[in-house]
Amino acid sequence: MAADENVAGLAARKASARLLAAVIDAHTPLDGLTDNEHGHPQYKPLDSRDRALVRAILVTALRYRMTIAGLLARRLERPLPANATALSHILHVAAAQILFLDIPDSAAVDLAVTHAKSDPRTTRFSGLVNGVLRSLARAKEAELAPALAATSEAPQWFAERLTAAYGSDKTSAILTAHRHEAPVDFTAKSDAALWAERLGGIVLPTGTVRVEKLPAAVIELPGFAEGAWWVQDAAASLPARLFGDVAGLRVADLCAAPGGKTAQLILGGARVTAVDTSKNRLARLAQNLERLGLSADLMQTDLLDYRPAELFDAVLLDAPCSSTGTVRRHPDVPWTKTMADVEKLADLQRRLLVHAVGLVKPGGRIVFSNCSLDPIEGEELYRAFLAGTPGVVADPIQPGEFAGMDPFLTREGTLRTTPADMVLESPGISGLDGFFAARMRRAD
Repeated sequence: MAADENVAGLAARKASARLLAAVIDAHTPLDGLTDNEHGHPQYKPLDSRDRALVRAILVTALRYRMTIAGLLARRLERPLPANATALSHILHVAAAQILFLDIPDSAAVDLAVTHAKSDPRTTRFSGLVNGVLRSLARAKEAELAPALAATSEAPQWFAERLTAAYGSDKTSAILTAHRHEAPVDFTAKSDAALWAERLGGIVLPTGTVRVEKLPAAVIELPGFAEGAWWVQDAAASLPARLFGDVAGLRVADLCAAPGGKTAQLILGGARVTAVDTSKNRLARLAQNLERLGLSADLMQTDLLDYRPAELFDAVLLDAPCSSTGTVRRHPDVPWTKTMADVEKLADLQRRLLVHAVGLVKPGGRIVFSNCSLDPIEGEELYRAFLAGTPGVVADPIQPGEFAGMDPFLTREGTLRTTPADMVLESPGISGLDGFFAARMRRAD
């Protein structure tokens, strides 16, 4: 074992840099890298405290990546070579700690220098690491606020797509919202006001319970064990409501896991068939329903191969997407996805929607939704689908039809939310995931 392996905190910093490399260089999603059972080999050996530190460093380094890059660049006489990615990740990991986390500057600098010395790719740059980071620590009080004000935290492709869709002002508001950790939202089985009081939160106009900071782990909160609620972003709770009264109806929830929308439909009185391609995700859905005391018919299959014996009264397709509406929770998304991914996923959604329509009875409703901010996966797909699909008609959502939903309705009667919406008294309690949802009906 090398002598530096015994340095307290070094393993966590090395893991952070390695995982940051996996996100930025290999476009690997952060959730998989930091999975407690199946995560990255440098992450799994860490104890719970160091795992939490690694996650905090990575989320921060990604959330503020452009600001960090700019402040580091000011301290370099010339840009780092294109092949110096290992050095760049060491600097970003340390800068995230110095600028945004409650870690002594000296510890962040010293550990970064030790890390650089331990890696043959970066050992000759240890002096540069020391000088750049000490300069950053000295200047952060004067430079951080102006840098934040002048910087947008997004790769170019993502910023351009948002601007094209929403304009510069709304894009700026969305990217600003991405800097804030999302609050935690709960859907209560009943009496949202009671659970807001017990959990220390508020009830949103849409009926969701929102808590800015959890006082304990989710499984330790009151109401968890007895299945009184489940975690579900306020925007994610809207699509299932678009069916209206589902009492007694047979409803298919396609791509159903982890099951929040399934639970909503069951509580509304529907007989639900929950379909998902993933055995593991479906098992998780089953566990969630068991805790909630709810039941559904579960079906594991490739959705495009699904042919039920009897057509459904209604179908919900919450389709796999680029997840660009969830950046507050998953700041790796803009760095692990590309425009090619968005286009590929939009094509998959179109094919899934064509198939989903064939699963519903004539006269039955179809709700299509996803958590993407890109119109290619939302508004544009919906319009093209209606125009090119005989036998399916728009079923616009009407103003006043659902409590709290009017601010998110489009002129076409579809639903569009962004992280810049639902502005409340503070950034930490504001916003929603970006979601698109549209309601259609199969013609008689």
